[in-house]
Amino acid sequence: MTDSLIGRTLKHYRIESLIGSGGMGVVYRARDTRLERPVAIKVLRPDLVADPDRRARFLTEARTAAALTHPAVGQIYDIDEDGGTTFIAMEFIDGRTISRLIADGELDLLGSIDIGLQIAEGLAQAHEAGIIHRDIKSDNIMVTRDGHAKLLDFGLAKLLEAGTAAPGTPPGALDVTLTMGQPHTLAGAVLGTIHFMSPEQARGQALDPRSDIFSLGIVLYQMVTGELPFRGESLVDTMHSIAYVDPKPVTIVRRSLPPQVHRVVARCLRKNRDDRYPNARDLAADLKRLKSDLESGTRLSLTPLERLSGWIEALKASIPGGNQGLFILAAAILATVVLLLVKLQGGSLFSTAVIVYFLYRWIRNRKKRMVHAFVKKAAAFPEIRAVFVRDDQVTVVMDRAPARTYVKINGLIDAINDKVHFGAPVKASLRDDLAEADVQVLLRTSSLAYGREDALPGFRRPEIKA
Repeated sequence: MTDSLIGRTLKHYRIESLIGSGGMGVVYRARDTRLERPVAIKVLRPDLVADPDRRARFLTEARTAAALTHPAVGQIYDIDEDGGTTFIAMEFIDGRTISRLIADGELDLLGSIDIGLQIAEGLAQAHEAGIIHRDIKSDNIMVTRDGHAKLLDFGLAKLLEAGTAAPGTPPGALDVTLTMGQPHTLAGAVLGTIHFMSPEQARGQALDPRSDIFSLGIVLYQMVTGELPFRGESLVDTMHSIAYVDPKPVTIVRRSLPPQVHRVVARCLRKNRDDRYPNARDLAADLKRLKSDLESGTRLSLTPLERLSGWIEALKASIPGGNQGLFILAAAILATVVLLLVKLQGGSLFSTAVIVYFLYRWIRNRKKRMVHAFVKKAAAFPEIRAVFVRDDQVTVVMDRAPARTYVKINGLIDAINDKVHFGAPVKASLRDDLAEADVQVLLRTSSLAYGREDALPGFRRPEIKA
């Protein structure tokens, strides 16, 4: 199938060889017989342009993207159709992708910052023209032999908005757990190559230019460390990590990196989009200053506040439990100081004992209160059939659900564990494959905290108090 067009001519483009294939179609090297220049031809999957409305939206955005003229943006020359084959003629770039450069070990710190700067400047111009890329990744950025970075596929991600899936994708593809392998791109409720998604994409929310800034931050992280910041054993685990887990600081992964690199990358990767760079122009300005300092050999000094922030980040990364471990350490230090400074007398000893007792009871029951709040929130999901609780184990029985539901439920459990500083963490099991006999076992061995009225006939639905 991929070789079927080699030797043929689409309009005035003669197909010469195969470059590669992906989720949107097949890319060929071709020759523009009018202008006698090499071009790249991307032949789009027929199902992507079958719907007239989607095709019209795509053509509108692609034409806008074609009007972009920036050294860091791969130029679109033409969008046309020949015999039912829709294709895009693009600038042919003789170079390698960032992912290939990383694999070959040919990226140093200065080169990585320079590539990031070029792409940020290209993004700034695109965003100011009202175009969001939506699918920035290391495979979408090529670097020419003379070091010029080119961001490819502007406007194409519009084709993969809700409602489109690759041929042969089974119904509910977002519901299943995928094992790790090559990066995945799934269409439908979420869009983007999984490891480079923004939290908004992982949650299926509306996107704005700051989503591209997050994805570029992932590329920057990968370039300077050689590692991806968000990984999991499955698709859902990776999406959950993107949405809720802070990545390890780049200065911990590679201790030779200047703290300013961490500051720039960390700001790109903030979960809350309001905490990121407000626009790509500001990101480019910081990268330009960093590049200048690196080139001049200027010692990258930090303000006292930046030093304190970096020290806390390093402490969090080195203490087991992250934020929880940091909290326990701080509480232990505070308790030691109080015991050293306070001289307990008879009456004050009794009062202190009473306060400590009630504080202990409040802390001990805090986990139960948070689990109860979790059950109330879980009950709002229409896919949830029942929630069972046994000690620190929560079992959520659900119908088949989109991946973002799994991400949100896991996020609620993580929010509990982030606040549990004593005792075992709450463990969650999300099951969409239980037979009726398994549900009966759960009813006998665990406490039914919530049951959907139509899902557990014959059992009274527990009251969830406000």
